[in-house]
Amino acid sequence: MDTSTMSAPKPAVLGPDDLAASLDQLPDWRGRLGALHTAYVAPSAAAALALVAAIGEAAESIDHHPDVDWRYDHVFVRSTTHQVGDEVTERDIQLAAQISSLAATAGARA
Repeated sequence: MDTSTMSAPKPAVLGPDDLAASLDQLPDWRGRLGALHTAYVAPSAAAALALVAAIGEAAESIDHHPDVDWRYDHVFVRSTTHQVGDEVTERDIQLAAQISSLAATAGARA
């Protein structure tokens, strides 16, 4: 069977209750305007840039790419799933958890 023409099923959009329950486990993150958002302050500009690079590597490894904005020692992140019309899915929750762990390792605080 040729699987090149088959596409993976679209991830399910999280409803308000599931999103709230997920955010309870992600204290660094907020649900705003249909997306997950966070902002980190790193110990230095270099540490912030290293965090941006680590987020990029994590995003590449799972093929799920958030919007990232680096400003000196601040890193702003917004995540939605483009495949479902820029809504929040479990993929965003999983990536947010990874990013929170990366930020903690980098000494950044939300």
